[in-house]
Amino acid sequence: MRVPLVAGNWKMNTTVNEAVALVYKMRLGLDEIDKVEKVVCPPFISLAAVKEVIKDSSIRLGAQNMYFESSGAYTGEISPIMLAELCQFVIIGHSERRQYFGETGEIVNRKVRAALKVGLKPILCIGERLDDYEAGRTEKVVTEQLESSLAGIGDISGLVIAYEPVWAIGTGKATTGEQANEIIGLIRRNMAKLYDKEATQSLRILYGGSVTAVNSGEFIKQPEIDGALVGGASLDADQFLSIVRQTAKIKG
Repeated sequence: MRVPLVAGNWKMNTTVNEAVALVYKMRLGLDEIDKVEKVVCPPFISLAAVKEVIKDSSIRLGAQNMYFESSGAYTGEISPIMLAELCQFVIIGHSERRQYFGETGEIVNRKVRAALKVGLKPILCIGERLDDYEAGRTEKVVTEQLESSLAGIGDISGLVIAYEPVWAIGTGKATTGEQANEIIGLIRRNMAKLYDKEATQSLRILYGGSVTAVNSGEFIKQPEIDGALVGGASLDADQFLSIVRQTAKIKG
């Protein structure tokens, strides 16, 4: 049985004080929900402060990115070793990193390797752009991203995958639950070709892309979908709590 997971990606939002206030607002409600793993991913500057707020709670902490080197002259970057002291998860390969910061499959692969090496759990993001979707290249793009991101990686214990169609992120144009389930099923079948069946069956695959409290149930009820990577809605405590509650009710 795969334990469902709901992760909130706060992106470049919230000051330290705002981040603390937000997690305070949702902590009690999230602690009352079991059978779901709950992760919040604030900006780097708020990780230490949020860690203190969620201490002794059921909430897990994640970072939104990292560099693949452990240390060195990389001004402005954050290493996996630094993060390992603060959090359990790290988002890697988000479409915004690929689009705005030029992250290639090779870079994403090096980041996944580096995260796993220090015991961080990568939330690996893959998904097609609008032009790929409209041209019917979704399966090809998703398969290529998966293979390049995991090339040469043997042990995937701790890995989480998030399917996020780029054209649905922040646009309000979420795909249907059935469409998302079909692609996530494809991802699981591709993983079965790369890894053993047991590892593939225990692998959690999330849906991300304009997930809200209104539409989350449509995705969570699908058999291949193990949770959600939530963007804007995770900045609203009531919405995020609703999404987690729905997940517990459907998958718990």
